[in-house]
Amino acid sequence: MSLVEKIKSGVNVNLWKWIATISGIFAILMCFLVIANYVQINRLDPVNTEAINTLVARLSENPNDEALRNEIRALDLLVRKAYFTNQWQVRTGGYILLVSAILMIIAIQILNSAKPIDPVLDNSEIEADQFIKRISRKWISIGGISIIVIALLLSFLTHDKLQDTFTEAAKSTALNETELEGAVTENRKLAVASSAEDEKPNINEVEKKENIQNKAVEESELINAIETVNNKESVTQISEFLLNSRKNYPSFRGANGLGIAYQNNIPVNWDGATNDNILWKVKLNLQGYNSPIIWGDRLFITGANSTAKEVYCYHKNTGELIWTKRVGNIPGSPATVPNVTEDTGLAAPTAATDGKNVYAIFANGDVIALDMSGNQVWAKNLGTPQNHYGHSSSLLVYENKLIIQYDQGRGSKIMALDSNTGDEIWGTARNVQISWASPVIVHRENQTEIVVVADPGVAGFDVNTGQQLWIIDCIYGEVGPSVAYSNGIVFALNEYASLVAISGGNNPEVLWEDYDYLSDVPSPVASNDLLFVATSYGVVVCHNAKTGEKYWEHEFDNGFYASPILVDGKIYLIDRDGIMQILSAKNEFELIATPALGEHVVSSPAFADGQIFIRAEDHLYCIGSGN
Repeated sequence: MSLVEKIKSGVNVNLWKWIATISGIFAILMCFLVIANYVQINRLDPVNTEAINTLVARLSENPNDEALRNEIRALDLLVRKAYFTNQWQVRTGGYILLVSAILMIIAIQILNSAKPIDPVLDNSEIEADQFIKRISRKWISIGGISIIVIALLLSFLTHDKLQDTFTEAAKSTALNETELEGAVTENRKLAVASSAEDEKPNINEVEKKENIQNKAVEESELINAIETVNNKESVTQISEFLLNSRKNYPSFRGANGLGIAYQNNIPVNWDGATNDNILWKVKLNLQGYNSPIIWGDRLFITGANSTAKEVYCYHKNTGELIWTKRVGNIPGSPATVPNVTEDTGLAAPTAATDGKNVYAIFANGDVIALDMSGNQVWAKNLGTPQNHYGHSSSLLVYENKLIIQYDQGRGSKIMALDSNTGDEIWGTARNVQISWASPVIVHRENQTEIVVVADPGVAGFDVNTGQQLWIIDCIYGEVGPSVAYSNGIVFALNEYASLVAISGGNNPEVLWEDYDYLSDVPSPVASNDLLFVATSYGVVVCHNAKTGEKYWEHEFDNGFYASPILVDGKIYLIDRDGIMQILSAKNEFELIATPALGEHVVSSPAFADGQIFIRAEDHLYCIGSGN
């Protein structure tokens, strides 16, 4: 008996017939379900936004009806839950269809290989029989494959259709409520603008005095907080490190990554079209969505494409390119670049600096440390992140530690590398989904924490040991915004999830939640009793940080990808068209100015005394103080 005959004789024909039949039935059922689901999505509104619009119309007639308002919010929450449920169903259905089809094909091939050869009777009969069988198999195969391909294509289209539909529905729900107070907001804005114009000199003087007093209080509170944690010797070292960080702009969203800048005399008027108050402007070499960072008179950014990765150092006062470092020849670096989306790119994470070195990370997992002259101190590869959009979590430096949030598809981890050598000081595994958020540093409850966010929770880690101090499962989805922090409260949010305020050190608790206006990209910022939230669809909201009460909400014409930065008593928030919305950091809406750059912007700005630095689509800008 030949080898082929042995294999054929060992095949359990009945078993494979059942496998082929069952997998075929599953494939056919899933095909019809996917096709029917696609038809239904296109015929019907899956989130019933007409019902929401009707309720909003009723609310506009009776804006004090709190029960009706809560009903609208409840429907909006159903929109968010329906989005994730339907995406899971469509994705799972596509996988079942694909697996069933593959299993059916394998079973059929095994059955064909095990089929006994018919005895030779007559050549003409054989040829006719084989011709008929070939034709039958051909059209059955073409028909079956066509149905499966169409169903898989419709599954993909349904997934995208759901995302667009639910995004628009959630946006519509949020914006419809905003319209209720549109007239009041507009009148208030006009009145405030008129008043501000008449009393501008006095307001500026008052604000300057308030800022000086607030900064003195904040510095005192900082040192007092540190003194409760450390002995006398380390207090001097740590406070000096933090105060130096505040004097500069060392990381994404400033010192500790919290969205607060401590600079003065920040300009409020400029015009990119006329170059009014534009101190300098330089053309960028490689693309990147990271933000500028600053230490002393040096500014750093990064860029990358499929063939190159570079770190740039500019003189912050003149725009002169001091040096460029091409990143390459790193041990373990992958030969091919990862697949990323255009919205993320290969250089999305913002670099970090401690005044001694500058540290950069790229989408392929390459990390490099350069001294202030551009010489390589160390470099290593962390492994290519398993990330379908691309890695975007920015770096953070604390004392001698480079903090990296490496939440990815497999093997999520938060780690601290020695800033002098690149060696791992500690690394803590995390059972979380992919996150695009960045870590922040907070001081509370007699400890210094790294706070990070990823589905399913917000967590705090000891900055010195990496030990997880606390975690609260309160968030889900593809998390992009980083957390905010003020007065012992951490604020986290994500689109289609909720805005959560978390209090308490090692025994955290949720103080309040809100579901109305949520962000998928911009990170919130908090200071004292105020929390400011910006969204990619253009709504900005101010909350009472302790209670969650909404003080005001305002809809702008354009959406935001950049995060709001609190500086000089104002919120600086640049939209995607390059218009800076400058707001008063108060519990009443006040629009101070709207200077335009004239170029698209998605990166968050950086600040120095009297200067703003903005990375736009093609250029890097320095804006200076004007009258």
